[in-house]
Amino acid sequence: MDLTAHALAEGLVHELVARDAALTGELLGHDARLEMGVVIRLYPNVGSGQAGADQPRNLLWTHRSDIITRMSSAAADPADQSSLLAAARRALAIEARAVEALLARLDGRFAAACRVCLECQGRVVVTGMGKSGHVARKVAATLASTGTPAFFLHPAEASHGDLGMITRGDAVLALSNSGETPELLLLLPHMKRLAVPLIVMAGKTDSTLGRAATVVLDVSVPEEACPLNLAPTASTTATLAMGDALAVAILEARGFTKQDFARSHPGGALGRQLLLHVEALMRTGEALPRVGPQARLSEGLLEMSRKGLGMTVIVDDSNRILGVFTDGDLRRALDRQIDVHGALMSAVMTSPCKTISPDDLAAEAVHLMEVHRITALPVADGQGRLLGALNVHDLFRAGVV
Repeated sequence: MDLTAHALAEGLVHELVARDAALTGELLGHDARLEMGVVIRLYPNVGSGQAGADQPRNLLWTHRSDIITRMSSAAADPADQSSLLAAARRALAIEARAVEALLARLDGRFAAACRVCLECQGRVVVTGMGKSGHVARKVAATLASTGTPAFFLHPAEASHGDLGMITRGDAVLALSNSGETPELLLLLPHMKRLAVPLIVMAGKTDSTLGRAATVVLDVSVPEEACPLNLAPTASTTATLAMGDALAVAILEARGFTKQDFARSHPGGALGRQLLLHVEALMRTGEALPRVGPQARLSEGLLEMSRKGLGMTVIVDDSNRILGVFTDGDLRRALDRQIDVHGALMSAVMTSPCKTISPDDLAAEAVHLMEVHRITALPVADGQGRLLGALNVHDLFRAGVV
């Protein structure tokens, strides 16, 4: 069908047309700092050469990807460094205030929540949905690693069989910012039937969960760090901090020790630091460098070279430690121009010297070496008799350092 040509469609645009208001695209462009352009003349050779494709509408449709790309790249232009840092500082300041506000809320209710956990004969079942669920997992892990048996229960899975995880003698710790999380509310009848105490951390203490709780802890925040005040940020940080405070208070009340902590963390570097003792690493027997106080310095140097510890221990006839001779002592002796073949070990040794017990943790040996800037230690019993020795390389190989 042939359509009658219209003057507006066929005419070329030669001049700008005045109007009373800006176009929507221009307004958006201003807000997003987009680059705007106005077509003032359309030349025939700009078209595609295909029938119908040279019309202005089709031309814009054909080249729309280039236009959109230009607009998108302008809109996605990253903010400058100062804006990014300002946003980060604002977020951290909001979250810091949210945590600081918890100090004023530590009262009898917090102490009551601690007593519920301490008196629990079973396990502390920690539960939460969404972001609160992620926090709940971490709180459960912290409780379990610090002497309070605990595990995480997904509230949505609870109504599909996992509800059996909650038994008499347990206690439940529920996390919910609104206090109205439907999946958590479904757990209430079951907990009431079992007479299980319920601790609730909520942003609204007068919520359904708050009213049903044995103890409710207020973790509300005036605002989120999210600029839209929507994404859980400050609220989850406050809840996590309150969970940590609960775990630490219970830890101290139980008299939890480093050894107790080590039993819960046998793997990795942390376990090695807390479980590995000096006795397991020290060199003994023929591998132990030692000489008498009347030995020549040259003999001491040969003993150091043979045993490869970077030192030799000077002992008396009863094997009691008199001192040590190290690489540093050798440098100081050479500075004094001491006769290597004539000087006695008693004249060049460092006495008294640092020692360590075989029952001490290997981590304590690391600490002594760092504090006193030494690389090897003799191991002695309670009477000062030499039992063994170790150096920093032994600690490295054991993965303690």
